[in-house]
Amino acid sequence: MYNNKRNLYDVTNGAVLHLKIMNFIGNLIWIIFGGIFIFFEYIIGGLVLCLTIVGIPFGIQCFKFAVVGLAPFGVKITDTSSNTGCLSTIMNIIWLIFGGFWIALTHLFFGLLFCITIVGIPFGRQHFKLMNLAFSPFGKSIS
Repeated sequence: MYNNKRNLYDVTNGAVLHLKIMNFIGNLIWIIFGGIFIFFEYIIGGLVLCLTIVGIPFGIQCFKFAVVGLAPFGVKITDTSSNTGCLSTIMNIIWLIFGGFWIALTHLFFGLLFCITIVGIPFGRQHFKLMNLAFSPFGKSIS
């Protein structure tokens, strides 16, 4: 007798396993071809920002960038509903004025550069993901 539920479960697990393997391979290629530099740049920037009390929230956001910059494949960035009111909006505006705009432009440039070739499109999409995070890092969570 043919068991549809069992076969559907096997197909789903196989697809999830295939996706995890592809994410791992994508992250490995990303790290080898520049992701490690992005990671260290954001870590160093976060440490410098955390030297001052005023810069600590911005340094924490740089650490968030570093995590995604090291292994962006398989990472989802979602908006969080927080009880901070308009504080996250104010922090996003300050972030955008004092560097977030330039970070976003850099990721836009590299995203477009990677999308020139078919092989580079997945890497360009990851730069667009980082660009989205660079515009408004406050109020976003990484999963």
